[in-house]
Amino acid sequence: MRRFLVLGVMAVLALTACGGGGEVREISATDLPTTKDSTFVYLHHLDIVTDWDPATSYSNEIVAMENIYDSLTMYNPRTRRAAPRLAERWQSSPDGKVWTFTLRSGVVFHTGRPVDAAAVKASIERTKRIGAGAAYIWDPVQQINVKDPLTVEFRLKYPAPLDLIASADYAAYIYDTQAAGKGDLRKWFQAGRDAGSGPYTVASWKKGREKELVLRAFDRYWGGWDGPHYRNVEYRVVPETGRAYQMLLRGEASFVQRLDSALFRRARTTAGLHTLQVSSFQNMLVLFNTASGPLTDVRLRKAVQKAIDYDGVIRDLHGAAAPASGLVPEGLLGYTPGMVPKQDLAGAAELLREAGYGPGGKPLRLTLTYAEGDEDEGLLVRKLKNTLAGLNVQLDAKAMQWNEQWDKGKSADPAKRQDILVMYWWPDYADAYSWFLNVFHSAEPVSFNLTYLKDKDIDAKIDRLPSLLTNDRSAAERTYAELQRKLIGELAVVAVPWVSNYQRAYLGSVQGYTDNPAYPNVVFVHDLIPGG
Repeated sequence: MRRFLVLGVMAVLALTACGGGGEVREISATDLPTTKDSTFVYLHHLDIVTDWDPATSYSNEIVAMENIYDSLTMYNPRTRRAAPRLAERWQSSPDGKVWTFTLRSGVVFHTGRPVDAAAVKASIERTKRIGAGAAYIWDPVQQINVKDPLTVEFRLKYPAPLDLIASADYAAYIYDTQAAGKGDLRKWFQAGRDAGSGPYTVASWKKGREKELVLRAFDRYWGGWDGPHYRNVEYRVVPETGRAYQMLLRGEASFVQRLDSALFRRARTTAGLHTLQVSSFQNMLVLFNTASGPLTDVRLRKAVQKAIDYDGVIRDLHGAAAPASGLVPEGLLGYTPGMVPKQDLAGAAELLREAGYGPGGKPLRLTLTYAEGDEDEGLLVRKLKNTLAGLNVQLDAKAMQWNEQWDKGKSADPAKRQDILVMYWWPDYADAYSWFLNVFHSAEPVSFNLTYLKDKDIDAKIDRLPSLLTNDRSAAERTYAELQRKLIGELAVVAVPWVSNYQRAYLGSVQGYTDNPAYPNVVFVHDLIPGG
C-alpha cells in the first residue's frame, strides 16, 4: 500500500514465500495490435507487473488488473458508496453479519467458464487461504454459502461493510480458480496469464521491456462492445517524464500517468492535449519512532511536527499537493476538518529547550529515510533538514529503495531502525480503516506499523471500527476523529504534510476519461471513447 514507489514489496515477498518466485518467463500472443486497431497507450514511470496472481497482487499492476478482473462491486466517487459490478444487487441482515449478493447472469471468465456463485466462493476462499497482500479485507468473513448459481451468501464473524470491502482495489478480484486445471495455479498466473472476466485479457507480456504489457479486447465481456471502444491497451515503462511528455506530443502515447509540475503546466497550455488535476485518497506520512532513540520523548516528536513547513512544501509542489486535515483525506468517512497543521518554529524551539536540546542546548541528531527517486519526498526532506539545522538539530536523511527502507524499519534490532520514516499511504478500499489498522495498530512482527506504537486503548478503538461502520456511522465518524486527535495531537506519532493531487495529461482525442480516487492511477479503458 505504499505503492508505485513504495508498494510491490509485499507481493514480491509473497511470491517468494509461495514458491512462485524467480524469473518469470516472457509470453506472447499471435494476435497483437495492428496499425488498424484502436490502441490506448498508457505510460507509467515504473515497471507494470510485480505479481500476476490476483490473490496476492499488491503493486503497480493494479493499473492493468482493474481492466482484466472484476470485483463484486465498484466504488462510486459521486455517491461515495458501492455500485454494481459483477453483483447486480445485494442486501445485508439488520445486524450487518449476513450479506447476500446476486450476480449478473451470463458472465464468463476469459477461460470460458461461468462466473457463478461457486466461482465467487472459490476465488475469495483461495485469496483468504493464501493470506498475502490485502487479503486481510476478507477477515470478517466466516463462511461463504452458494444459495443458487447466481446467489452467494457471506456470513461474518462481526458486522462489516462488505459491499464496500468487495470494491477494494486489491484482493477483491474474482477469478477462475480452475484455470490451471490440475496444475499449480500460482505458477500458471506467474507466466503472465489471467483468469478474469473484465473487458481485456493478456495478449503479450515482456518483463523488463519498455512495451511491457499488451491487452486485447475480450469479445465475450459482459459490458459489451457496441459503439466505439479501444480494442487494445499498451502499458509502456518510461521513467523519464521529459521523454514521456515528448511521446505524448508526438501521439505515441495516449496517457501519461505522472508529469513533474513544470511539464504539467506546459501541458495545460498545449493544443491537442487534455490535462486533469484531481484530489486523491493518497497522503504523505512522516512517521516517528516511539519505541527507540531520542523520539521516544513526545516533546521531541511534537517539535519535529511543528518544524515542518507545511505551507511552503505545498506551495513548492505547484498544485501536486493539498493541505491535509488529519490522517483521512476529504471524501472518505473519517475526514475531520479543522486539523490542518501549521509550522510553529517558536513552539518547536520551546519544546526542544524543555527536553534539553535546541538553540542554546545540546545538539540533537536524528535519522530519516525516504524513497529514492521521489522528488516530492526529497523536497519535503530538504526543507525539514534546513529548518531543523536552525534549531540545533542535525537530520541525517538517506534516500533508499523501498525494500531497503522497509527492511530497516522492520529490523528486529531497534537500534538499526530510523527515527523518522517518510512514506505514502492510501486505502485498500474507500474507507479510512486501512490507515489505522495497518499503520497504527500494534503489530508483531512489525509490518507497516513503523511508529512501533503499542497502545491498548487505540487498538481497542480500531478493532471496533468495522462494526461501527456497519451499524453506527456517526459513532464511527466520532471514533475516527478521536483517533486522529490522539495520534497526531496527543501522542504525536505522525505528521501529515499533504494529500496528493494527481496531475494527468492525455491526448485530446481521448474522450470520457474520469479519475476514480479509490483506484489510484487506473484508467478504465473500456469506458473511454476513441476520438479518431
